[in-house]
Amino acid sequence: MNIAARVLQDYFADPRHAATLKFGSGGLVFALLAGLGWVAWTQGGTRLDTPMGMALAGSGVAALATALGALPALFIHRISTRWEDIMLGFGAGVMAAAAAFSLILPGVEAGTDILGSKPAGAAIVAVGLVLGALFLLLADKAVPHEHSSAGRHGPGWMHLRRVWLMVFAIALHNFPEGMAIGVGFSGGDTAVGMPLAAAIAIQDIPEGLVVAVALRTIAYAPWQAVAIAALTGLAEPLGAIVGVALTSGFAPFYPAGLGFAAGAMIWVVSHEIIPETHRKGHEQAATLGIIGGFVVMMMLDTALG
Repeated sequence: MNIAARVLQDYFADPRHAATLKFGSGGLVFALLAGLGWVAWTQGGTRLDTPMGMALAGSGVAALATALGALPALFIHRISTRWEDIMLGFGAGVMAAAAAFSLILPGVEAGTDILGSKPAGAAIVAVGLVLGALFLLLADKAVPHEHSSAGRHGPGWMHLRRVWLMVFAIALHNFPEGMAIGVGFSGGDTAVGMPLAAAIAIQDIPEGLVVAVALRTIAYAPWQAVAIAALTGLAEPLGAIVGVALTSGFAPFYPAGLGFAAGAMIWVVSHEIIPETHRKGHEQAATLGIIGGFVVMMMLDTALG
C-alpha cells in the first residue's frame, strides 16, 4: 500500500470522517442522478421518436433482460462452474461481435461520410476506441469492486461490504454497455441501435443469472440476490443517457463515440469476462461459448441491420 493510500485509510478509519464520506458520497450520487434525469428530460427522453427516447427504451430492455435472467436464482442455489463459464463466454462473444459489427464498422462508415475520407473515418473511430479502453482502465483503478474469482480491485483504502464490491463490478461492466446503446441511437439510426441493444440484452440474461447465483453463495436470501442483480441493470439506462448526451451535439462525436463504446466493451471482454472464464479449467468450453455468441450476434446483426 502506498503512502497516499495509507493516509486515506487512516483518515477514514475515524468514524466521523467515515460518516462524512458516506453522506457526501450519497449526496453526490443523488446530484448525479438528478442531473442525468434532467438531461434525459430536456433531450426528449419521454418520446420514442427522439434519439434519447429510443436509447432509454433500448437500454431499458437490456436492464429488464438482466432482471429476467436473475429470476431463476429464486430456485437455483448454484450453477456448475462449467456452465457458468460457457454462459459468460457466450456473453463475451456477443459483446465482441457487437463491438465489431454494430459499433466499429458503422463508426468508420459514419466517419467517412462526415470527414470525406475513409482513413480519416477509421482514425477518428480508432481514437475513440483507445479513449474508451483508457476510460475503463482508469475506472478499474478508481472504483472499488470485486469479481467472484479474481478477487478485489480498485483502491485499497476503501473498505466496503463484499456485496457492494460485487455490485460495483457489475455496474462497471453495465455502464459502458448502456453508453454503447446510447451512442448507437444518438444518430437516430435504428439500424445501428437496434442490433446493439438486442445483443446487449441477450448477453445480459445469462449474466443476470450468474450474478444472482453468486450473491446467493455469499449468504443472501434468494429474493435479495435477485433484487440486487436486477438493480445492477439500471446502470445501463444511466450509461445510455451519457452516451446520447455526449455524441448527439457535434457530428464528429458520433463516430468517435461509437469507437469509444467499442473500446470500452472490448476492454470488458478481454479484461473482465475472458479471464473469469479461464480460471477454473474450462477454457475449451468457454471458448466454444465465445464462438457461439459471436456467431449468434453476427447473424442477428445481419438480420436486424
